[in-house]
Amino acid sequence: MSEQKHIPVLLGETLDAIAPRADGNYLDCTFGGGGHSRAILERAGGNATLSAIDRDPAAVPRTEAMKRDFGERFRFYALPFSRLDEVPDAPFDGVLMDIGVSSFQLDDESRGFSFRKEARADMRMDTNSGCDAAEFLETASRERLVEAVRDYGEELRWRRVVDAIIDARGTGKLSTTTALAALIENAVGKRPGEKIHPATRTFQGVRIAVNDELGELRRALPKAFSALKPGGVLAVISFHSLEDRIVKRFFNEICGRPVDRSDSRPQDERSREAEMLTRKAVRPSEAELAVNPRSRSSRLRAVKKI
Repeated sequence: MSEQKHIPVLLGETLDAIAPRADGNYLDCTFGGGGHSRAILERAGGNATLSAIDRDPAAVPRTEAMKRDFGERFRFYALPFSRLDEVPDAPFDGVLMDIGVSSFQLDDESRGFSFRKEARADMRMDTNSGCDAAEFLETASRERLVEAVRDYGEELRWRRVVDAIIDARGTGKLSTTTALAALIENAVGKRPGEKIHPATRTFQGVRIAVNDELGELRRALPKAFSALKPGGVLAVISFHSLEDRIVKRFFNEICGRPVDRSDSRPQDERSREAEMLTRKAVRPSEAELAVNPRSRSSRLRAVKKI
């Protein structure tokens, strides 16, 4: 397994938004490698506490260093962030959600998120529950496949991909990452000048579907906001336009703004529960991109509870 050093994205911007302090209590909804959690506790100092959650069983061993370094100031719960209301340590002065697949998951070829090496097409963030990608591709309805490939993967040639997947059922070509990538490439071809592999968007869409990532986000956002103290900050880092759209709409709603261009409700029908801290999504600096190219698609939005 190859694994590059984990670099938390938009770290300085996130710390500026949350503004950790010595008497604060914080929640990291996506522990991953612990980079954001560690930085929050180090910036806060004092008796600040942080609870972290993650649904990936592989994240659990990475909590040991945090427990050793911070003792009772750090707590961990093995949960998906849609169940953050089960964390008993609320209310919080700051809640962070860093959405999407982590570097650890991408770099562990055995997890099936990448097609660099052959592995079972798994793609589950929680390897102890749910069906993996291979089973999803073998059994999902055509409508679900279209949703995954066209809507979540934003693959323009989705019809060819969906037809190829259905035609390949029962042949074993959907069970491994390399065979699946080859199947998709054969179905759609490679366009001249195309910089990404033809299977990249489909892999992304299938991963989002297998993990119900957008549903998890929709369920988690109101719970995260409810868990804040007055004056507390909710900061969300997303990597995909679909995720960012959900976050933007929710933040607009709680800030008393139109949720989108079609929202023509009069102002007296809106309820303002938060203050927008980021006028528009914060993107990584050129300096960060030079050190961590994977941060390129990241964007941060933050609100403060009134």
